[in-house]
Amino acid sequence: MLSINTNVGAMIALQNLGAVNRELSEVTRRISTGLKISSVKDDPATWVIAQGQRAEMKSLNAVTGSLQRGQSIVDVAISGGETISDLLSQMKEKMLAASDPSLNASDRAAISADYVALRKQIDLTASNAAFNGVSLISSGSSGNVRALANAAATDSINVDHVDLSTTGGLLSGTLADLTTVTAADLTNLDNALKGVNGAVAKLGTGSKALDTHANFISKLQDTLEASIGRLVDADLAKESARFQALQVKQQLAIQALSIANQQPNLILQLFRN
Repeated sequence: MLSINTNVGAMIALQNLGAVNRELSEVTRRISTGLKISSVKDDPATWVIAQGQRAEMKSLNAVTGSLQRGQSIVDVAISGGETISDLLSQMKEKMLAASDPSLNASDRAAISADYVALRKQIDLTASNAAFNGVSLISSGSSGNVRALANAAATDSINVDHVDLSTTGGLLSGTLADLTTVTAADLTNLDNALKGVNGAVAKLGTGSKALDTHANFISKLQDTLEASIGRLVDADLAKESARFQALQVKQQLAIQALSIANQQPNLILQLFRN
C-alpha cells in the first residue's frame, strides 16, 4: 500500500542507518582509545577483573619500592662488613707481629698503636654503614630489614641485624691493645674473623634473596600487564577492517533512506493525466 502518511520503507532504512551509526561510533571509540573495554558498560564482568588486576599492579609498585630499600640497606651493610673483615685481617697481622718476643718496647708500642687505630676504625665503619638511617651492622640490635614480598603484605623477606662493632658478641673477645699477646688471643681474633665472614655471607644471602624476588615482582607486573591487555585491548587490525566495512554500510543505508523518501513522490504519478 502506498501512503503519504506512513513510509514504512523510510522507517526501516532509518533504523538500519541508526544501527550502523551506533556500531561505527563504537568502532571509532575502540580505534581512538585502543581499548575494546574502556567502561564498565562495555562488559561489566571483564571490567571488574581488569580493574582488580590494575589495583594489584599498583600494589606491586609498593612491594618493589620496599624490596629496593631493603637491597640498598643490605648492600651498604655488606660493604661495611667486607671492610671490617679486611680490618680484622690487618689486625691479625699486627697481633702476630707483636707476638714476636724479640721486639723491643718501642716497636711493640708502635704496632699496638696501629692495632688500636684499626680496632677504632671497625666501630667507625659499623656505625656509618647505614642507608636512610638504618644499619644492619651497628652496635646494638636495631635495624632489621623486613621487605614486603607480596601485595597483601602477608609475606616478607627478612634480613636480621648483626652487631659487627667491637662491643658485639663476635668481636668483644678481641684485645683492646697489644701490650701482651698470647696464643689464645690469636685464636680469639681468628674466631672473630671467621664469625664476621660468616655474618657477611648471611648478609650476601639476604641481598641475593631480595634481588631475586625483585626480579620476580618485575616479571609478575609484566605478566599482569599483558593479561590485562588481552582482556581489554582492541585488535586494531580487526577494528580497522570493520571500520571500512561499516563506512560502506553507512553509505548504503543513506542511499536506501534516500530511495525510501522518494517513494511518496510516486503517488503523484497516479494523479497525472
